Amino acid sequence: MGLPFLDSFSTAAGRGVWHADELGLADAQVVATGHTALDAELPGGGWPVGAMTELLQSAPEAHVWRLLLPALAQAVQARGGPVVLVGAPYEPCGAALAAQGLPVEALMWVKSDAPAARLWACEQALRCAEVAAVVAWLPQARVGELRRLQLAAAQHEVLLFVCRPEAAAQGASPARLRLQVESCEADASQIELHILKRRGPPLAAPVMLPARNERMAALLAAARLRRKLRLQQQGTVPAGESATSATVVRIDAWKGGPHALDRIAVVA
Repeated sequence: MGLPFLDSFSTAAGRGVWHADELGLADAQVVATGHTALDAELPGGGWPVGAMTELLQSAPEAHVWRLLLPALAQAVQARGGPVVLVGAPYEPCGAALAAQGLPVEALMWVKSDAPAARLWACEQALRCAEVAAVVAWLPQARVGELRRLQLAAAQHEVLLFVCRPEAAAQGASPARLRLQVESCEADASQIELHILKRRGPPLAAPVMLPARNERMAALLAAARLRRKLRLQQQGTVPAGESATSATVVRIDAWKGGPHALDRIAVVA
């Protein structure tokens, strides 16, 4: 029996071959990011489930919630389990997150400054079947340690986001997807997403996203307008000139409860 010619199966074989100049297809489940422009640049159109996504930033928590909140809310709704925050630098504002679809009771905050304890907590959370997603701040993690987390996420099909400093971009990483997130110098209302690693060609230009969601941007714009009009009525700001100082607005998240949280919002 003769061997088939290469041309006889080249078409079928080509369907399973990824060409480096094309955006690859997802080989596993994805969750939509909630940002149309970003979905268009990611294999499969979303965050990979069961794989590590690495977020590199100059500040530990800059833009994390703006970027991840839609997907985390979807994951909680789909799996019913909590989102585990390992080593978050600040306490999340529960009221603000709940207003955007992520209920406070769905958050589990693991506080620890010890790198080994953070890694252990992250790995245990990934192995828990009820966990919907893990977001971990691991500035000192080594490649071998990250590889263990990647394997744990793959075995249990959990969303995993690891936040690390920008300097980590110079080193190797087992992450399926790596993004550098930074504020746009030309426009403070935008954030820039540089996709450093994906299954696809290099990105020619960063993905631009609003730094705030539409509802928050509208509230801040309305607050600025009210303040400007008030100052104009008082004669302290000439008409047509914007105020440059800040207004501090006190927001009571929950009133009357034993664990009521007061939040301070600075309206520029």
